[in-house]
Amino acid sequence: MNAADIAPPCVLIAEGDPWVREMLSEMLLSVRCDARLQVCADGSQALTALASKPDLIIAARELAGFDGLDLLRKVRAKGPGLPFILMSSRSDSASVREALPLHPTAYLSKPLNLEKLRKSLEQLLLAVGQQVACPVPPLQPGAQLPSYLEQRRANADGGPLFADVQQAIKRALNPGGLDLKVLAEQVGDDPQITAVLIAAANSAALHREAPVQTLMQALHKLGSTQSMNLILGLTLKRSARLSDPLLTEHATHFWNLSLHTAEYARSLARLLDVDQERCYCAGLLHCLGDLAVLRCLQEWRLAGGELGPRDVQQALSEFGAAFGSALRTRWRLPLSLRELIAAIYQLGGGVYSREILAMNLAGQLARLPADQGLEKIASNKTARLLRMGMPELGRLRKVDTQHTHGAHEASEPDA
Repeated sequence: MNAADIAPPCVLIAEGDPWVREMLSEMLLSVRCDARLQVCADGSQALTALASKPDLIIAARELAGFDGLDLLRKVRAKGPGLPFILMSSRSDSASVREALPLHPTAYLSKPLNLEKLRKSLEQLLLAVGQQVACPVPPLQPGAQLPSYLEQRRANADGGPLFADVQQAIKRALNPGGLDLKVLAEQVGDDPQITAVLIAAANSAALHREAPVQTLMQALHKLGSTQSMNLILGLTLKRSARLSDPLLTEHATHFWNLSLHTAEYARSLARLLDVDQERCYCAGLLHCLGDLAVLRCLQEWRLAGGELGPRDVQQALSEFGAAFGSALRTRWRLPLSLRELIAAIYQLGGGVYSREILAMNLAGQLARLPADQGLEKIASNKTARLLRMGMPELGRLRKVDTQHTHGAHEASEPDA
């Protein structure tokens, strides 16, 4: 393939894990933003996609239906020239020797070394000194913000990042590798990172295993390299960080509200002797829909759309709940974790577990204005069921001077 070709390259990605597929796509687009991607979940799809004559193939060896090594054999039977990056969890010498006669352009062991992958892609897709400019596609003529958000709801990337990813990984690295406990401490207050790692850990889990419901469980399930790759992959996405001051102000509000709720949830869980970290995660994730809306609003503005304070408030009010529900469903967050998130907004019917009551009370405390007393919460059904009166609530209450309660609160999730 001539890297200087005028036509954008067509790249075929074949990978079974949806989170690795997404990471590969983002990595490739960060190197060559004009690339045309064909993304396949199994070998049979990839075999069919060969008809489109891709300029580069990136395929996992362990593919369902028709494995990556067979795909490489098929490609090499037609000629030696097509670049083919083969990825595999099998890095033993026998497995590597089996692939070498087929001349893969690169044989990359999983979990992937992203820096090594990037260098391979740059060599294959860019001429020396070449840079490819990709402006943000403009909006369609006559585009309206509500319609735009409705279209984005099904495929929104989630919320913006708050953690300093590079600094977090630097602090967690030591001569022995990546310290997962330190990494959890560094990124544990970031809703987007927490949600993505939990979702990724569950997509890779065996069905017989219990679902992953906390950040630390996810880190252990994924391992240090895969966790690091997924976190770094998040920084490659569009609008990974907000730059618009108006949107940043709203995002800070929802982040503080998330942290405040998570801290109350953990304190209540400790008092009630239930899972503290699961409750903390539920509190941290409950504003993710509102944060996802804000991220999409930045994309709207970057594409040329107009946006004022009233537009932001209306978008959050109308779409925060829908975005949150869509994300939790699409990312397949465990049902029990989603139930804890829903309890922050309201109690359903039936018998209430102590965790459900803890989350509901945490939500009430987190939203209580600093100048308002606890009487209304003390008389509420949740506090009465937990037998928490004014003295107990007073000891629990934390006044966060940086946490401001704006006119818009986090949207209640869809039932």
